[in-house]
Amino acid sequence: MIRVLLADDQSLVRAGFRALLDAQPDIEVAGEAADGEEALRKVRELRPDVVLMDIRMPALDGLAATRRITGDSALAEVKVVMLTTFELDEYVFEAIRSGASGFLVKDTEPEELLRAVRAVVEGDALLSPGVTRRLIAEFAARSKEPAAVDALAELTEREREVMALVGIGLSNEEIARRLVVSPLTAKTHVSRTMVKLGARDRAQLVVLAYESGLVRPGWLG
Repeated sequence: MIRVLLADDQSLVRAGFRALLDAQPDIEVAGEAADGEEALRKVRELRPDVVLMDIRMPALDGLAATRRITGDSALAEVKVVMLTTFELDEYVFEAIRSGASGFLVKDTEPEELLRAVRAVVEGDALLSPGVTRRLIAEFAARSKEPAAVDALAELTEREREVMALVGIGLSNEEIARRLVVSPLTAKTHVSRTMVKLGARDRAQLVVLAYESGLVRPGWLG
């Protein structure tokens, strides 16, 4: 059973998400929070598998709450998915850099929300949809100049190639087709790269890919 914590200051939003999630045989809502401070307390108390975290909340915003969760080694298994609107796009890349496993717009289709919850539990990042690729490129363009990442020297040429493809938002299946290998082989390369770089998940690989200069904005081919 996948246990989810809902963190949003709008009770109607939480109620809608709860109704959808609790109707699934493999998902249950473990708790709710109306602000970042309460979300942090509930995460420590309930240890959910996934937190659906609104960015803008009183007391402590979603970005700050996410940084505290992902920075706590005792909560390493908790995955955070940020909830945003297109008006708040400028926060999304910072959310991923803060440790979130991805993000969803609040008006996403119900099926996409369910897929997202299940995907992050499996270690995937919500970085494949075309809209996400465009946003990542936009935020990466605003980020700091590429810096040397010593750990990249430990990667094989194929692992660097795979990391670059993860950086432009490709799934394991898409990477497999691009490199003409099996999806399992692609997944193995991604996993080994994450281990070597100490990346929490695929989202962190994307951040490293941009910040190291391995991928540049606009490389979305």
